[in-house]
Amino acid sequence: MHNVLIVGGGQGGSAIMKILLETTMFNIAAIVDIDREAKAIQQAKKLGIKTGDDWREFLTDEIDIVIEVTGDKGVFYKLREAQNKNMLLIPGSVAYILANLMEEKEQLIAQLKSETKKIDLILDSTEEGMIGIDLDTKIMLFNKSAERIIGVEKKVAIGAKVQEIVPNTRLPQILRTKKIEANQEHVLDNDLEIISTRIPMINDHGDVIGAFAVFRDITKVMDLAEEVTNLKEIQTMLQAIIHSSDDAISVVDEKGRGILINPAYTRITGLTEERVIGKPATIDINEGDSVHLKVLETRRPVRGVKMSVGPKKKGVIVNVAPIIVNGKLKGSVGVIHDISEIQSLTEKLNRARQIIRTLEAKYTFEDIIGESDEIKIAVEQAKLGAKTPATILIRGESGTGKELFAHAIHNASDRRYNKFLRVNCASISESLLESELFGYEEGAFSGAKRGGKRGLFEEAHNGSILLDEIGELSANTQAKLLRVLQENEIIRVGGTKPVPINVRVIAATNVNLEKAMAEGKFREDLYYRLSRMPIQIPPLRNRISDIPFLCERLITKINQDYGRNVEGVTESALEQLMEYDWPGNVRELENVLGRAMIFMNYNEAEINDQHLHFIEKKNEEYPKQSLRLDLSGNKELSFLLEEYEKEIIKQYLEQNKGNKTVTARKLGISIRNLYYKLDKYNLQ
Repeated sequence: MHNVLIVGGGQGGSAIMKILLETTMFNIAAIVDIDREAKAIQQAKKLGIKTGDDWREFLTDEIDIVIEVTGDKGVFYKLREAQNKNMLLIPGSVAYILANLMEEKEQLIAQLKSETKKIDLILDSTEEGMIGIDLDTKIMLFNKSAERIIGVEKKVAIGAKVQEIVPNTRLPQILRTKKIEANQEHVLDNDLEIISTRIPMINDHGDVIGAFAVFRDITKVMDLAEEVTNLKEIQTMLQAIIHSSDDAISVVDEKGRGILINPAYTRITGLTEERVIGKPATIDINEGDSVHLKVLETRRPVRGVKMSVGPKKKGVIVNVAPIIVNGKLKGSVGVIHDISEIQSLTEKLNRARQIIRTLEAKYTFEDIIGESDEIKIAVEQAKLGAKTPATILIRGESGTGKELFAHAIHNASDRRYNKFLRVNCASISESLLESELFGYEEGAFSGAKRGGKRGLFEEAHNGSILLDEIGELSANTQAKLLRVLQENEIIRVGGTKPVPINVRVIAATNVNLEKAMAEGKFREDLYYRLSRMPIQIPPLRNRISDIPFLCERLITKINQDYGRNVEGVTESALEQLMEYDWPGNVRELENVLGRAMIFMNYNEAEINDQHLHFIEKKNEEYPKQSLRLDLSGNKELSFLLEEYEKEIIKQYLEQNKGNKTVTARKLGISIRNLYYKLDKYNLQ
């Protein structure tokens, strides 16, 4: 557990204290503010947390983290001077971002809970029992009507094998056959008779992902129709029963004339008693033959017939049974089940699936690991870019995580609920790439599909598209892409009509576009359109300090992939990793850790330097160069001093492999001051 000192007791301090109290990873050692009446100070006193007005009294070696939220730069600089090397100092701006992110997270969680509660309320309010299972036949949906009909509580059913809850269920067969079983009679272990429809859940790729059953208890109604002995004597009881049902019930005499309907019948079919009572049973039929007449002819029940009834052509499922008294046919009783509710829920489920399918961006800014200034600057730039509609150009060497940044930018933008498509411009041939991006009209070329095809830009409408390896585009495709960026419209291959689109373009490249422009391989006007918001992702060798954090995250991921339980990296192995140049960047680091884990025995818990024997060690030291200045000509002292300073910074950067954080620390200047001088001397 880390001991935390919070400097600043205002709103920011209060927000940070709330976040830290919600986790067991941190212990708030004290809260300090010159205002003894500050909000966080008062809260801390109630919680028994130490308080004070001078942070120097609490800045001991036991403090691991100091969070400064006073808003006073002077306090931050004093804290930085006073901190020891093992202490982490977090400025107020970062703390403010954390507080905002936590607040946004709580709002999203509350919204998700609210939406989930609404869906559960809809499912629990229906009279139909519903059971959904996954590929392992485990129950993932079990509504209240299912509880009532089957006689098992929801908390017992959820997560259990469906065969344990409903022993004679056919849902596992649906997983295997992938076929719908509609309106099938089924008798449960508790002797209840139900009418059930079983449906396989299939994704866009044709793969079964589960099965779903919708059923209703029809025992009472069917028993009443089959066992009634004197319809006239129990008519009052029958009316009371059927009037309380949400299903439409109609009763006809032996001649097929209506003698009884319930309110649900009028609600579903739109026909009143005046239009049904005493009239032929065909009065409500919109399509097909009367099931009542069929039952009266055969004296046998008919169940699970799909029909359209009433003026509104309502889709229903009809079950009809004969009424036989002392061996004589006295009429028939029918139960009409409205399937529009199930269809509505199915449509909502399909819409939800469509939304889920479009959420293809898997990563967020939380997945970007690193504490170095270089990566933090890139992340901050990306967050700013995500909030604007501007085109973004992500630049960086192969393996630095350009696609990860693109995912995070899309998920942080207002387009996050729309599609995110990815295109590797280098992996698709020039002739195919154009039709893939812009689509084509019917007959545009040999083999074109009938009716044409929408391109990826049209598919990504209102969303984002990542054009990876943008530097590999041909001149013709570059011209068409420029039109997309300028006019917000595309023209399909073989077409003439512009198609308007609204797409955020995120481009990525590891190519020197400036050099490509000079060589005539990349259009200058397209370059300026793409680089409106450029983001440079630093190579791993320039942020060596991030390697421990990356190792921790990557080992967790590889453990899941390989089924291992490796705990971490030894200090000597970590030293070896931090001395390597990493030409393949983070992707190479993941590869190295994966290879190391393959060489490990299962009883070994940590990666050591023996497991990294395939890494080329660098034993050579950087040559110490003497500073040489050109003193010829009449040069002023100020000019010579600047030249001297430029050479010193340049050599320090070379010796520290471009790591600006280490360079600034060794030079004894702030990272901000170093960036200023790098820009001044054009050493970027």
